[in-house]
Amino acid sequence: MEQLAMRIAASGMTNAQATVDTISQNIANLRTTAFKRHITVNKTTPYRIELRPGTVASDTGALVPSGIQIGTGVKLSAISRILTEGQMTQTESQLDMAIHQKGYFQIAGPNDETIYTRDGNFTRNELGQIVTQEGYLLIPTITIPQNAVDVTVNTIGEVIVKLDGVIAPTTIGQIQIATFINENGLEELGENYFGETPASGNPVVGIAGSNGFGKILQSNLENSNVEVVSELTELISAQRAYEMNSRIISAEDQMLSALTNLR
Repeated sequence: MEQLAMRIAASGMTNAQATVDTISQNIANLRTTAFKRHITVNKTTPYRIELRPGTVASDTGALVPSGIQIGTGVKLSAISRILTEGQMTQTESQLDMAIHQKGYFQIAGPNDETIYTRDGNFTRNELGQIVTQEGYLLIPTITIPQNAVDVTVNTIGEVIVKLDGVIAPTTIGQIQIATFINENGLEELGENYFGETPASGNPVVGIAGSNGFGKILQSNLENSNVEVVSELTELISAQRAYEMNSRIISAEDQMLSALTNLR
């Protein structure tokens, strides 16, 4: 005997567990720089059509208005990032940067590929080059002279230094940022890095503050956009869904046992 209710409820439990896992990831990254909260996107599984709407009934010759379409459950369609900007936190580091609105910093990855991040917690390596905390170079490469006594990054990404013994400031580089048509199509590489994919589209690179590009805020870092209260509310909802689907399986099992005893 087909146990459709059990299969449907099992799909609901699997789906609820995926939601709980996603919420756990969000809460775990509450304090991760520039982290974007994730949500699960659900869809129904294909319906089983026993009587198609609009067909002519064989016994009456009348048009069937609704038909018989039996649901078979739910499936996880996608896990999407909510791309709203997190709040900015001012820091004391001249090399901390945040992007206000659209854009990603370009980074030379471990295999010399270009990867992308909104985590602007930069530092200098032994050569004075601006790098991430993992030591990956910012693209384009910008080297801060050893005798620099002050570093300014303006909103359009110009890096300007004041050199020891020199009155006039010197522009030593221009940070360029990248945007994508479909940011949710980026591959999540971990450590706050992303890689382009056919789904994301090719990067569009330009100057911060120009049309379609966000502005750079020096001595700021973008916070995670996770809201604890919202996540806990979603967690309770997912837990209830899991429990209710579990009860359906138990009820179906009892019904099948009762039916078996009648035979």
